[in-house]
Amino acid sequence: MPLELRQLRYFVTVAEELHFGRAALRLHMTQPPLSQTIMALEDLLGAPLFIRTRREVRLTPAGTALLPEARRMLAQAQDLPALVRRAAQGEAGRLALAFVSSADYSVLPPLLRAYQAAYPQVQIALQEATSDLQLEELLAGRVDAGLLIPPLPDKARLALAYLPVLAEPLVLAAPAGLDILNTPGPVRLRDVPALPLIIFPRAISPALHDAILGVFGAAGVTPLIGQQAIQMQTIVSLVSAGMGIALVPQSVSNLMRPGVEYRPLQDPTPLVETGLAWRRDNTSPVLQGFLALLRGTLPNL
Repeated sequence: MPLELRQLRYFVTVAEELHFGRAALRLHMTQPPLSQTIMALEDLLGAPLFIRTRREVRLTPAGTALLPEARRMLAQAQDLPALVRRAAQGEAGRLALAFVSSADYSVLPPLLRAYQAAYPQVQIALQEATSDLQLEELLAGRVDAGLLIPPLPDKARLALAYLPVLAEPLVLAAPAGLDILNTPGPVRLRDVPALPLIIFPRAISPALHDAILGVFGAAGVTPLIGQQAIQMQTIVSLVSAGMGIALVPQSVSNLMRPGVEYRPLQDPTPLVETGLAWRRDNTSPVLQGFLALLRGTLPNL
């Protein structure tokens, strides 16, 4: 027979009273069915829980070991309705959130602070991933939402919803010590020494890759592509090592590395967008709460 919470409640009451008559009064029942329930519990657990004499009732070692666990299980059972209500309202549960590395220097920290303040009982599982990998995870249902760089491929648009979050220009990340950096203010690409360009592989982020090369093309400069890297921190580290220059979203300038200087460009640059994608059929209350908070905090991000 399965263990019942009713049996545990009866056991705890008898253990607290150490008297079957008083325990029966507390439970608003007669003594015989209470005694029968305790004996059935002892049979189920395979050990006596009480020593019964004409003068006293006391716990056995097995009963002493069971008492704190029984109280814990009863308390957890009592909390279940509130837990279920919180989960149904998106106030408890788990949110799996993926993000591109550039979001870590812009929208992600303030968004997480706001969400954790509003939903402190939700567990957030973070996963840093490039946009292409995020799309795979989203379509497979392994993450709830992803901060990525659009556009969404045609095959994903039917399954995924998308909300723009941030649009920012590209800036130059260059090794410190270049003569062009001696003068403060924006710089022109044609005045930058012909160092190798460190860039995202096009297969990983075609929109960002093409936007960067488009800026060079509009400036009449043909860059020599050197190293390719899929993480912003890696690109900035390669610039710090003197391996070349890079164009990065403006928020990446918050990533400080020795030997790297960031400068705005005089050349026109497209705005690089970061947005949130999620499955249209994901009805998770936790996700809905996250989306509502995001829409409400967008002006402040």
